[in-house]
Amino acid sequence: MSEIQKQELTSLNIKEQQLENLKQIFPEVFTEGLNVDWEKLKLTLGENVEVGKERYGMNWPGKADCFKTIQQPSRATLVPAREESIDFDTTENLFIEGDNLEVLKLLQKSYLGKIKIIYIDPPYNTGSDFVYPDNYSENLETYLDYTGQISDDGKNTKLIQRQTAATIVSG
Repeated sequence: MSEIQKQELTSLNIKEQQLENLKQIFPEVFTEGLNVDWEKLKLTLGENVEVGKERYGMNWPGKADCFKTIQQPSRATLVPAREESIDFDTTENLFIEGDNLEVLKLLQKSYLGKIKIIYIDPPYNTGSDFVYPDNYSENLETYLDYTGQISDDGKNTKLIQRQTAATIVSG
């Protein structure tokens, strides 16, 4: 009988894994442990470093905190929902209910290369997680007011801005 292989109780530590990968490629840019000397890395990369270049992207308040949360290893445990799964004992299909991020972290380590598809159906603006109004049945005037495109006296602020810009240019 073969010996049972023990696994760590945490998910993959993404940040540490990425630093280890970088250390394999550029060992000279690391100081102690997994600390990166950014100046050495820039010198190593030479002309391929872009500094301050503008680009499109999705930014929002709290984005940096999101990356920190993503990089935190999970200590959760996957528990299959047998009653929700179809033919649990005879198929390889599995239904898992839980926090999407935590589940994906756990699947990444244990099931890497073994999953064909993941279908995520997150709750959208439900219960206490209802973050913003998403009732788009308002008329155009209400929308323009809500988005700040109409001044307090009912005038279109975009038109006012264009007229002001035209006056500055022509005046």
